[in-house]
Amino acid sequence: MVNPHAFAQQTADPTVITHRFLAAGSATRIIEADGHASWSYPESTRDAQMLSNGHLLLTLSASEKRPHGAVIEIAPSNTNGGVTVFTFTGTQSEINTAQRLDNGNTLVVEAGASPRILEVNAKGDIVIEVALKCQSDNHHMESRMTRKLPNGNYLVPQLLDRVVREYTAKGEIVWEYKTPDEPKDAWPFTAIRLDNGNTLITCTHANLVVEVNAKKEIVWQLSNADFPIALLNDPCGAQRLPNGNTVICSYAIGEAGTKLFEVTREKKVVWTFLEKIGPGIHEVEILDSNGQPLTPKSADGTAAPRAMR
Repeated sequence: MVNPHAFAQQTADPTVITHRFLAAGSATRIIEADGHASWSYPESTRDAQMLSNGHLLLTLSASEKRPHGAVIEIAPSNTNGGVTVFTFTGTQSEINTAQRLDNGNTLVVEAGASPRILEVNAKGDIVIEVALKCQSDNHHMESRMTRKLPNGNYLVPQLLDRVVREYTAKGEIVWEYKTPDEPKDAWPFTAIRLDNGNTLITCTHANLVVEVNAKKEIVWQLSNADFPIALLNDPCGAQRLPNGNTVICSYAIGEAGTKLFEVTREKKVVWTFLEKIGPGIHEVEILDSNGQPLTPKSADGTAAPRAMR
């Protein structure tokens, strides 16, 4: 097993895994395989997506500058992060996720008194609205990484409700999974519908990751009991790679811990990313593995080989 606190670096050894990735959080960056940041954006983000045209779709945190949050598309550069070519400004408490869809529309999820999924067109006009059935006393804890599925439904992790729900475009709930009672506070953050129909879910404060099938049975799970030292501390983001491995963000691990790691189905850690300084990572998108590009995340949250942009 690799040293879980080793700094990820590029190497000539073909047996060593390296990744280039997009990180969302209080620091928004592209990290190269040698561990340095080649690009950054001066605002905090909740979610981020690399688009096929090389632009970035960023979900901006609520702030003094943007009191209701926002979603922007930028052409990245090293001058103030890049040129903004699309903006959708939130109307409620915050926006916690966004996804560019195959038809060019953008999925946006607003948190607030009336939590809702939106699809907006290139002009920023709302073309679809779906009300979420979730608690609304705590706006920040309503939902996180919502994704539109290939079947047209929406997969929504609802944190404080401790449930992942699949909604139709009419707002009907057609599937749901209640996260485990123990460990406590299994608030779902990321939910990825896999090619095999299973759903991968990160459970934040429970320090737990589960994969469940359509019958809601746990078929694979990960906890700190699987490691000689604790690697999971508020797991938020995740990505299932084409090789079947899973990359996980350990958001609250702190400056001395491993912020990202890749683990096999057999629970062997094969890659880690550590920074001795810097904030935690909310969401990650692996862009390149050992120099080989991956596709931007598709609607189901998985990744597959892609051509260079």
